[in-house]
Amino acid sequence: MHIGLLTGGGDCPGLNAVIRAVTLALLEAGVSRVTGIERGFLGLIERRAQPLDEPRVRDLLAEGGTVLGTHNRADPFHYFGAGGADVSGDALAFAQSLGLDLLVAIGGDGTMTIAERFGRLGLPVIGVPKTIDNDIVGNERSFGFDSAVAVVADALNRLQTTARSHGRVMLLETMGRHAGWIALEGGIAGGADAILIPERGFTLEQLATHCERRIAAQGYALVCLAEGMQLPELPRQLQGDAFDGRLTLAGAGLPLQAALQARWGAAIEVRYSLLGHLQRGGAPSSFDRVLSTRFGVAAARAVLAGERQRMVALRGDRIVSVPLDEVAGVSRPVPADHELLAVASAVGQLPG
Repeated sequence: MHIGLLTGGGDCPGLNAVIRAVTLALLEAGVSRVTGIERGFLGLIERRAQPLDEPRVRDLLAEGGTVLGTHNRADPFHYFGAGGADVSGDALAFAQSLGLDLLVAIGGDGTMTIAERFGRLGLPVIGVPKTIDNDIVGNERSFGFDSAVAVVADALNRLQTTARSHGRVMLLETMGRHAGWIALEGGIAGGADAILIPERGFTLEQLATHCERRIAAQGYALVCLAEGMQLPELPRQLQGDAFDGRLTLAGAGLPLQAALQARWGAAIEVRYSLLGHLQRGGAPSSFDRVLSTRFGVAAARAVLAGERQRMVALRGDRIVSVPLDEVAGVSRPVPADHELLAVASAVGQLPG
């Protein structure tokens, strides 16, 4: 067998650990060739690939990013480099010229959507879920998420000391366009006084009153907000992305900072910090190294078992596989009845 492997979408801690686990497990099982496609689906379009063997992957477990490179805009079915044209035929022809029997695609919902379409064109696919947003349907926890939450918690702990020293309200913005998992878990872990996520509405009055109570009790307030949080009183001037026109949501904390500062004037100082891509960088946590390895081995076993058009997924304490067509194009927001929301509410972290 000849297996291709690519990493698509944004980078995150644990990608290299998955590359390592898939490659080693396949080679140990007797698969003759594993080839890495460079920069995600862009490599299929631009015909860029490299061989993967034991010396190449053995030491990748703790290394951040992806040695194959990635790209979060290179959709062969709507390729920006060709004015939005469908170049999937060329990409498929390159995969066939390599003699690939199957493609292992590591990525988020966009990658799974593209992979599912290639499966329907005749290129067998096994997917591995990757997103620090933790929002892939059918999968309870993605690698990279634990590492991102640790960054958020550490940032909140650092901001807390300066907030307390100066009597400030500190706003920390995390990633999370449509799902607030990072802000929710990071806010709980970092002891935020208020957590704001896209799935749970609130008003400026509710947040301000919540912060004022915390200031009265402890002299400061710490707010953890997801970039996709919704506040009806503060409509944002969103701009389309230069590549594909998707709305850029980062910067949600700026109008919130201005609104709170206008309310309190000189009485309370409001400061804002944007974590941005710091959440994606660095080495994976120990948890993510183990989870990445489990996902990689599960993907290799799915390949060897003859599974096709499936995605490996964590359910409870087991790795299973789910149909790709159930995952493609769907995201997993925080459910209104999720235990973590009840936990955050019980300790006074949710305004409203």
